Amino acid sequence: MRIRATVAAVSGALALSALAVPAAHAGDHSVPNLNKPTSGAEVFGTAARGASKAAAATADASEPVISKVVVNGGKDIVLGTTAKKTISISVTASHATGVVDAYADLWHGTNPDSPDTIDGAILPNEDVSTCTKVNATTSTCKLTYTIDPRYDLYKNSLAGTWHVSAGALAGNQMDIAYTDFYSTARVQRLSKLTVNAAPEPVKKGGTITVTGKLSRANWEDYAYHGYATQPVKLQFRKKTSSTYTTVKTIKTSSVGNLKTTVKASVDGYWRYSFAGTSTTPAVTTAGDFVDVR
Repeated sequence: MRIRATVAAVSGALALSALAVPAAHAGDHSVPNLNKPTSGAEVFGTAARGASKAAAATADASEPVISKVVVNGGKDIVLGTTAKKTISISVTASHATGVVDAYADLWHGTNPDSPDTIDGAILPNEDVSTCTKVNATTSTCKLTYTIDPRYDLYKNSLAGTWHVSAGALAGNQMDIAYTDFYSTARVQRLSKLTVNAAPEPVKKGGTITVTGKLSRANWEDYAYHGYATQPVKLQFRKKTSSTYTTVKTIKTSSVGNLKTTVKASVDGYWRYSFAGTSTTPAVTTAGDFVDVR
């Protein structure tokens, strides 16, 4: 069970709100809690109508301005079949009275107001963010998220673009900014790539056969399967060089296999390089050395 609890000041007291839904089941998979917050009041546990008159009198007419949200340091989120990954999201926001808390989550679907259209949600580990003041009006607040591919990513169609929700609570504990569509982030299936150049050694002018396989994580059966019909570059660098050049581009087979031939000319290293797709990250093998005699 995933629980989201938030604490905020209301009328000079602490108010606690928690969102919790028992996990359901889909086949052999446990489906995560998809009951994400969809408003600033729900996130921060406060609203202007619930504040004291004194607090309301000090409220600024404008909501906080969220100027930047950084997910996972600006990098794509890549997960395999078993290992959990902890990432962070930082929210930078400003308000005349300062910023004391922020919120962010990742969700997959189309309409946050319609639970039936959401099939993925990644919620923060903490109840309250850790905020660092940039100046008197601006703070950058950080939250962490632990993603379990065997729980949060229960089907392969979750790979790709996710929405980023973001919110901020002003220093007066009254003014709130919140949106379910601040930006997007990519969650990807970990890729693997192999190479083998043979024979070793080989006579000058002889044929080198370079084989390999491109595979990626399957979040439904927790195995790695070949990635079919994908373009992969065969690259070479001379023993005396530090730079690889592309020799040719070939496509993987229906099961992800790679195989091509080249003529041996000089000693050097052969490797395969895959540029990646929206659902699968780029990957490049180490070079396989072939001695040409």
